[in-house]
Amino acid sequence: MSDVKPRAARRGGRWIEEWDPEDEHFWRTTGESVARRNLLYSVLSEHIGFSIWSFWSVLVLFMGDEYGIDPAGKFFLVSTATLVGAVVRVPYTFAVARFGGRNWTVVSASMLLLPTVAAWIVMEPGTSYTTFLLVAVLTGVGGGNFASSMTNINAFFPLRKKGWALGLNAGGGNIGVPVVQLVGLLVIATAGDGSPRVLLAVYTPLIVVAAALAWRYMDNLAPVTNDTGAARESVRDAHTWIMSFLYIGTFGSFIGYSFAFGLVLQNQFDRTPLQAASITFIGPLLGSLVRPFGGHWADRFGGARITLFTFLGMAAATGVVIMASRAESLAVFLVGFIALFVLSGVGNGSTYKMIPGIYQAKARALGLRGEEAAAYGRRLSGAAIGLIGAVGALGGLGINLAFRQSFLATGSGVNAFVSFLAFYGLCSVVTWAVYLRGARRAASVGGGATVAGGRPSEVPAYTGV
Repeated sequence: MSDVKPRAARRGGRWIEEWDPEDEHFWRTTGESVARRNLLYSVLSEHIGFSIWSFWSVLVLFMGDEYGIDPAGKFFLVSTATLVGAVVRVPYTFAVARFGGRNWTVVSASMLLLPTVAAWIVMEPGTSYTTFLLVAVLTGVGGGNFASSMTNINAFFPLRKKGWALGLNAGGGNIGVPVVQLVGLLVIATAGDGSPRVLLAVYTPLIVVAAALAWRYMDNLAPVTNDTGAARESVRDAHTWIMSFLYIGTFGSFIGYSFAFGLVLQNQFDRTPLQAASITFIGPLLGSLVRPFGGHWADRFGGARITLFTFLGMAAATGVVIMASRAESLAVFLVGFIALFVLSGVGNGSTYKMIPGIYQAKARALGLRGEEAAAYGRRLSGAAIGLIGAVGALGGLGINLAFRQSFLATGSGVNAFVSFLAFYGLCSVVTWAVYLRGARRAASVGGGATVAGGRPSEVPAYTGV
């Protein structure tokens, strides 16, 4: 392992050549104000990115019978955007180190104009389904903003603040989903469900503003270098894939349910577009607002504990949804479904807090201390975050495809929910077996264990995990 060294001074850009947030004096006198400023504009850009990524969860509400697309076709449009958003997270993660966090935020925000303008052009009856699919592919770029934003903000904050910072960054971005759904509701309520271009007109200037503010106020961190060795090491590390699996259960659920909620209400409970739009924003909004609390509670009580309680709660809420679906009780269904959003938001915050904690614990197990351990943790967690975020987002694809198949086969989403219940049970078992049982065993023998080269459960008893 080699320390990450700052590159040579750059000209013509906002580059910070030295950055050590673990140094308390540096953090108190200089680092915190800079980090908070970058966090603010990162949240804004990521927020708009999430709104664009989730466009199709709203645009399908404008697509009446005259569009000639059945429910399965609409679920597939949503799934396409989800898939692309997951895949592009991998290159977006490494773009931060290649181009700089501020520079890439400007580029990635500007790219959101592509799907917005394309949707403006094609969003009308008579457009081919293939054309709609291509535009759904373009909207996937909004999903990549999350990975680059999280990787960037992860480098700005000290380990003791990462749960709060990453939770706030992600939560502020996630709110882009309910916000675009609220805007869609307002458009449908005022201009009617035949006016999707009004929604698109709202977001075009916001994209330009987000890119301009990032250009003016954000910074690049020179010490964050493009480390392909870290990427290879994180791919080989079992924890990367275990956390990816768990993140499928938290974020995959959040984004999958966010995209599918309106369609489920329309097709399972015969809600009109306006009736569906008046409800769909509630779950994503609450799930986004609680995400920082998930990170904060993970800072305080341990990410694995909060994550385990989250999955157990999601399993219980899914059971409520299944019973309500079979009883055709919309009120009980909404209670259970919105609980799923809230719990997934808490789990999003706690799982992301676990990632840097795991690699910090691994650094200590390797005998590293101080800044050397912190640099190692930042190096691997920065690489792992993008990969975990990409795989986790694929959970949203799985949820929408499961709904599509369930509605095709039975006209109901019950079968899909049964499969989700089994998955949350498995996530609970994995969380306990890998990160809680092993931590207790380590604590009983003095709080240390060998992570590198050892079993995945051999994580030191550390509150960040």
